[in-house]
Amino acid sequence: MNTIQIPFALLLTFALAIFTWLAWSRLTLLSIGRAENRFDRPLKRLKAVLLDAIGQRRVISRPFGFNHLVIFWSFLLLGLANGEFIVQGLFPGFSLGEFLPSQMHHALLACFDVVSLLVLLAVATATFRRTLIRPSCLEGDYVSGRSSDAFLILGAIAVLMLAYLGLHASEIALGRESSAGWMPVSNALAGLLSTLPRTSFLEPLASICWWLHALVLLAFLCYLPASKHMHVLTAIPNCFFRTLGRANTQKKGEFTPGASYGVAAVNDFSWKDLLDSFACTECGRCQEACPARVTGKSLNPRQVIHAIKCNLMANADSLRLGGRPELPLVGDPAEATLDEKAIWGCTTCGACMAACPVCIEQMPKIVELRRHLVQMKSSFPEELLGFFENVENRANPWGIAPGERTKWAANMEARPYLQGETEYLFYVGCAGAFDSRNKQVTSAVARILDAAGVSWGVLGREEKCCGDSVRRLGNEYLFDQLARENVALLRERGVRKIVTHCPHCFSVLKNDYRQFGLEVEVIHHSELIRDLIAQGRLQPENIGDRTGATFFHDSCYLGRHNDVYEAPRQVLAAATGSVPMEMARNLQNSFCCGAGGGRMWLEEHEGERINRERVTEALSSKPDTICVSCPYCLTMFEDGLKDKEATDVKVYDIAEVVALGIRSAVQ
Repeated sequence: MNTIQIPFALLLTFALAIFTWLAWSRLTLLSIGRAENRFDRPLKRLKAVLLDAIGQRRVISRPFGFNHLVIFWSFLLLGLANGEFIVQGLFPGFSLGEFLPSQMHHALLACFDVVSLLVLLAVATATFRRTLIRPSCLEGDYVSGRSSDAFLILGAIAVLMLAYLGLHASEIALGRESSAGWMPVSNALAGLLSTLPRTSFLEPLASICWWLHALVLLAFLCYLPASKHMHVLTAIPNCFFRTLGRANTQKKGEFTPGASYGVAAVNDFSWKDLLDSFACTECGRCQEACPARVTGKSLNPRQVIHAIKCNLMANADSLRLGGRPELPLVGDPAEATLDEKAIWGCTTCGACMAACPVCIEQMPKIVELRRHLVQMKSSFPEELLGFFENVENRANPWGIAPGERTKWAANMEARPYLQGETEYLFYVGCAGAFDSRNKQVTSAVARILDAAGVSWGVLGREEKCCGDSVRRLGNEYLFDQLARENVALLRERGVRKIVTHCPHCFSVLKNDYRQFGLEVEVIHHSELIRDLIAQGRLQPENIGDRTGATFFHDSCYLGRHNDVYEAPRQVLAAATGSVPMEMARNLQNSFCCGAGGGRMWLEEHEGERINRERVTEALSSKPDTICVSCPYCLTMFEDGLKDKEATDVKVYDIAEVVALGIRSAVQ
């Protein structure tokens, strides 16, 4: 037996045992999580894997992502080379060439050789970025010391590539490699080594490179499951088990006597939530996109996922024995893994989920944590007490009498919805009915519908809050009550089509209410107005000279949550005669106004106000008009402009812009 076979076989056995034990000890913890069906629509899930995991779609959406693409695809390709290397260590003389046509084998050798060099360049680039550029998305690594883990892995990869090239260059220089012509990089290195002594240098160099490659490869195998690089094993499955459709990530509460609601401890999460924690690459893209983090709040979505993993591992022994966790998940930061205060910073904008390259679902976990705090501990910000009471007692956030819901229509006719006669139910929403500024938007929508000859009606005083903010703030019981009552009313009235100008109402009626059995067509006013213009039923005058330089802001709940991006832009283009200008962060990467997730009803006590951050960005482009498609965004922009004393900049909903061009026709 070859002198390397026995020691290598022993080392390989030892490494595989450690790898298996570490990976198994972590992955079996997933069984502690709640059951959840993530096996439906397998073809669609496979498509997500091909696009996001294999194709690295989200990774390469940013310039530096291409560097990771090189490392990822090289990792897959060099897996064959390392597999061959391991088998050769056990059975000297083995070669893939024995099983492949010679041309294919030669092509593989060339790929292995060139790709090894590409990986070295990619590793050098990553090291340069981490040491000299130090991007903000990785700032947590430098503070916590987790950056050393990345440097260790980068170093290991570099040594593997150098050892691979050094081994083959030595073999070529020694005349032992028959396929030298197909290995351009190794062949070039061999030319430099060929003048060196054979016995005293080349032979030892080949042996050193072989063992260096073997030891680093096996050490890497042992280290991988114990580090953040376990995502190598979990990222692809995590993409497969992702939620199909971001708007449907909210789980429905089930209410039974004596039950516990929301997430109190790490084992209250589902198995997919726990898989998310092991799939996290800690790339920092979520924290870079998070409006709370960007404006100096305690919340960091990256840290939330990392904290879940740390808490799971800290409580692993107790949980395996069927006990409760010993280390609290949420509470005082001196005693728990997550700071309770941070949980309330989330605007549920979904930017973290859209940015994550491995499809982690940060936002729903935060809402689940809120649910437990609200429903089981009555622990929530003081400002929410009045909000919850108003919604519960009067079905709107302001606590205004239901009879006031139609006062927005004081100067026009607001027709009641009649089953069999009315085509669209105009779901006005609380902001559109009670907020003085947003009443103007409601009137504008009504004038547009009248001008186009659309048959519409309202529920009037019977309309109730849709419950969006209530649900995102964690009061699932109150939301459940509102949803059931609203669904019953909509069914009783025979509603088949709904139009709303609030993206939050739109998203709840379209997505959340399906959990309660409601199946109706729900359309946002931007989509309906676009269709009416396209059909020729609405012909607004060009008012571009009155709006000037017009910029459009994407609503999170219309865009990221429901993929409606083009409709409002097409409406503005038709109304102003030109495509609206874009802010620096737009479309999928749009920056939140700060009012979602129930933050509309909460004060910001940390850092900069989110709406000021967004307004500052908007003002940098010197707009005359900022257009929105959401009542919350309208309020937040107007407040932000007042804070900045930019009173010369106008803020309109897209419906108001269209209505300006049809006013003479409908008055």
